[in-house]
Amino acid sequence: MKPMYEKVLPTENCSWRYWLYALDEIPFNWHYHPEYELCLTLNSEGQRYIGDNIHAYGDLDLVLLGPKLPHTWHSQSLLRPGQHLTYVAQLPTGWIESLALMPELKPLGDLLQKSKRGVAFSLATAQACRTRFETMGDATPMQRLLWLLEILQLMCVDESARPISSEGYTPVNFPDSSTEKIDKVIAYIHQHYTEGLSAETMAALAHMSTNHFHRFFKQRTEQTFTEFVNQLRIGRACSLLLTTDMPVANISYRCGFNNLSNFNRRFMQLKKCTPREFKRSYVKS
Repeated sequence: MKPMYEKVLPTENCSWRYWLYALDEIPFNWHYHPEYELCLTLNSEGQRYIGDNIHAYGDLDLVLLGPKLPHTWHSQSLLRPGQHLTYVAQLPTGWIESLALMPELKPLGDLLQKSKRGVAFSLATAQACRTRFETMGDATPMQRLLWLLEILQLMCVDESARPISSEGYTPVNFPDSSTEKIDKVIAYIHQHYTEGLSAETMAALAHMSTNHFHRFFKQRTEQTFTEFVNQLRIGRACSLLLTTDMPVANISYRCGFNNLSNFNRRFMQLKKCTPREFKRSYVKS
């Protein structure tokens, strides 16, 4: 089966992406991306598919995946009441490999090389990393980066770490026209987010129907088109709030919102505070 290309977008104000998935089930979603990925799965058991390997997984399943390595998890049951939890850190290839060139981080370079086949870690390492992952959600971007480096250090010294895919396995360079399409759409959104963007316009740009575009965008970015645009606009608004004395109303219009009440509602939804409260909190700190 040909894996689907996934477009990975960094977390706001970060060089990499952190995310927590809380799911009623983990669906089979065979995909790949050019980023390295750390993945910690909790309260779940099922089958893990990585490269040419299929293996049962359980609680505290911690792996590191190299670029373009096809993968998916498929849950079978919960271990305790609640939801399947998956902590994910996706690291741009150029960024993390440049860090690994530092003499102090030579063990990281060795680990990244091993991850081309995928690496599974011991339960002890997974448990130690769990506390770092759980703390990342409410951390500042700098603190989140420090937690990430601690996790990578714990992985580097795990003598029980083992490869996942078979020796000699290398990811196939999958040709996929959808890669060019999603990159083209996202570039257009970044250039025109202050304007009245519509799904119909984006669908025409990608040469597909509007309904198909909505499914395509959600599959590739794990966000709806509207969620993505609002997040981009609010991120720009935060920057203007902190670096200018522009009135909130002016900022809302400059960032593509056609009325102030809609801007305030979206801001509260994403930042859990009003624009003025957001600015005051940073002034105090």
